[in-house]
Amino acid sequence: MATSRRRQTSDIHDGVRRLRLALAQINTHVGALDENLACIIHAAEDARRAGAQVVCFPELAIPGYPPEDLLLKPGFVEDNLAMLTALTEASSRWAGMTLVVGFADRESDLYNAAAIVREGQRRGVYHKQFLPNYSVFDEDRYFRPGEVAPNFVIDGVTVGISICEDIWYPGGPPTLQAYAGAEALINISASPFFLGKQADRERMLATRAADTGAIVAYLNLVGGQDELIFDGSSVVFDGQGNLIARAKAFEEDLLVVDLEVDEVFRTRLHDPRRRKFHPSLPVAGDAAIVVSEQSSARAVSAQRADCPARIEPLLTGEAEAYAALTLGVRDYVRKNGFTSAVIALSGGIDSALTATIAVDALGADSVTGVSMPARYSSAGSKDDARALAEHLGIRYLTLPIEETFGTMLKTLREPFAGDAPAAVALAEENLQARIRGNLLMALSNASGAIVLTTGNKSEMAVGYATLYGDMAGGYAVLKDVFKTLIFALARWRNEQAGYDLIPQNTIDKPPSAELREDQKDTDSLPPYEILDPILKAYVEDDRGVAEIARLGYDAATVRRIITMVDRSEYKRRQAPPGVKITERAFGRDRRLPITNGYKDASAAPKSSVKYLGGR
Repeated sequence: MATSRRRQTSDIHDGVRRLRLALAQINTHVGALDENLACIIHAAEDARRAGAQVVCFPELAIPGYPPEDLLLKPGFVEDNLAMLTALTEASSRWAGMTLVVGFADRESDLYNAAAIVREGQRRGVYHKQFLPNYSVFDEDRYFRPGEVAPNFVIDGVTVGISICEDIWYPGGPPTLQAYAGAEALINISASPFFLGKQADRERMLATRAADTGAIVAYLNLVGGQDELIFDGSSVVFDGQGNLIARAKAFEEDLLVVDLEVDEVFRTRLHDPRRRKFHPSLPVAGDAAIVVSEQSSARAVSAQRADCPARIEPLLTGEAEAYAALTLGVRDYVRKNGFTSAVIALSGGIDSALTATIAVDALGADSVTGVSMPARYSSAGSKDDARALAEHLGIRYLTLPIEETFGTMLKTLREPFAGDAPAAVALAEENLQARIRGNLLMALSNASGAIVLTTGNKSEMAVGYATLYGDMAGGYAVLKDVFKTLIFALARWRNEQAGYDLIPQNTIDKPPSAELREDQKDTDSLPPYEILDPILKAYVEDDRGVAEIARLGYDAATVRRIITMVDRSEYKRRQAPPGVKITERAFGRDRRLPITNGYKDASAAPKSSVKYLGGR
């Protein structure tokens, strides 16, 4: 590691000061250390060809993010460090280029760390200081927070390096680094996605840049990991808080930007706040770690052709949600070793959207749709399922379940004889769903295809789903998608296709599970236009009955829905993982005890609420 020293004034000369930065927005694979190393080396080669002086890789790029309890295995930590050593040795081939890469460091404890590597040597390390321990994060379980925030002189430019959460706090390490002399602040991150988060990120980063007068370069991971999605969308802001570059969303990308470092000094001359605020750092700005002297590197930089910054479009609305769902399916299937998927096609909108996303993620040749009609399946729904399969170009199977259903009813006739008719009717509905689940899993076992379930967040919230039936499968594509958004996504996808890829009748007809005669979802639930806002208020915003009622909803309806949500916790705990696209998803986000005696006093219904054991 290079020794700390005072920055050389001889580094400053006439001409434009630039630092060519490459943000390598890569898709890592948790635990696949060799694969991740190969990905990093490949991106470094691309960055070198682009003339980059610095190339950065995401938070914990070597082990993958989040590695969770793999970090409790000493062998895993050692193997991750061995990969860093291999990368350091490989860096000797990239003369004049500095790498910033995330890894798990081990000293007296574990640290979420960034290594600064150049020409075969590790020149410095930064340890993450702000460890998130909320929502989907659990970093206090694994890491010790860092205690110093050094600056690094790279090709004569003073750079502050930090990791993810560090930059979200106004007085965090990047701010301290800037006031200690950093001209550019580089933050390597693995920031999980939810709808609208990129806009929040960019507001925060623009504020951080404007407040410090420093260039802010933010690199985000891209890809799916179990239920989490990382959207990429890496960005660079100038010292006045103006967006000057943005990488692609939901795709791997190499964003190369020429940082106009002289503009930072010019901006700071007009900002008196720096003269009145003098925070102390454990490692001060005039003792920055010198990674590389500037004289020759700056001259080479001046000879390079200009690298025009690009600003990729910011995805919003249905486009953002659909891209996240597609990436989540693609990566979950690919990273877990599956090559194909099987999906139940009922003719309804949930299965239609699930199949469409699967085809966009995996390709039509990798998706099989299965129709499993019984006595309550309408001719229209069977036609819609077949039409969808034809539009998507997927393999289509028809496996009638009527004979099996009849046999099972006959077998259960005597045991059901003494039970309440309503309970028996519900059991018979669920029986159909469980037969279908058995057939799908049999196809999965025989072919090796993963079963993608089709239930949505509205259904999962209130328990309008069948355990070991339509909940049976490997991955729940729409688990975090409310029904109203499903309709919007279906219409949006058809607009993108330019025709009714998803049959219009599937979108227009009233939702129905078709498990009994003339069944409609509204027989058991309020219309989704009413149900979904109530669910969002309770599940995502933690509002109580009185608060939700004040939003304009009938208090009795609110009490009924809340009771259904609370009683269905044990079912949700047995559901497969699924793509997280909201700020508060079931599973990793919303964590409530199954055995729970607490009741909101205002939520107590005046009469008992019938439990929906299934559809």
